[in-house]
Amino acid sequence: ELSPSNLTNLSSYSSKKKIGFMVSAFDIDSLNFILKLKTKFIKIPSGEITNFPYLRVIGKENRQIILSTGMSYLNEIDNALKILYQSGQSQNKITILHCNSEYPTGYKDVNLLAMKTIKEKFKVKVGYSDHTLGHEVAIGAVSLGASIIEKHITLNNKLKGPDHLASLEPKEFINFVKSIRNIEKALGTKIKKPSKSESKNILFIRKVIVASRKINKGKIIKENDLELKRAGKGIPASRIYKVIGLKANKNYKKD
Repeated sequence: ELSPSNLTNLSSYSSKKKIGFMVSAFDIDSLNFILKLKTKFIKIPSGEITNFPYLRVIGKENRQIILSTGMSYLNEIDNALKILYQSGQSQNKITILHCNSEYPTGYKDVNLLAMKTIKEKFKVKVGYSDHTLGHEVAIGAVSLGASIIEKHITLNNKLKGPDHLASLEPKEFINFVKSIRNIEKALGTKIKKPSKSESKNILFIRKVIVASRKINKGKIIKENDLELKRAGKGIPASRIYKVIGLKANKNYKKD
């Protein structure tokens, strides 16, 4: 819990450091104060998803919203979105975070595929709020299309309180972010084609057609006259059935 002066100072400091500043409010008075800070994003915590008066205040602002959905059924998310839209919120400014509100969350309770269900049903951007131990699950969420990841950070996992055990210490957090950036690079495009780096290996890895034995000029080439080998340049293996039945135009040695 932070005082208004704490929050004002943090907001100013974040701005100087070019870090996005965002805060969760758990009542309307706190929310109204945060709105005065002119934050780009408003984070709606899971516990407020059924707080319709609170949601109406946010919807009127029409800022970028991150809506956390721990403990929620799909119809509760639907109801919250209806309130936001009725109040003036734009659909394209909402990101919904799939979430499980247990600290720490067990792997069997994560249900990452629900994130895809949310995206398909509500036609919004999605993310994942991670309360599991470690960071494998959050990285899995990125591979499934999460555009925002929430992960808690702590100076010491052994401190008292509900969040510390499921949070990452600073060095772990750095590696966590690096891992996500690597996965983002690895996702690439949806186009299936050889990458520039692997194209040079086609010549050495793909097979070509060679003679399995001596073939005399004029002979009709049969399947047992041919073999497929890694031999560098040549007729691609995929053309073997077009070669079978042709007449040899010259003498061929084995290989």
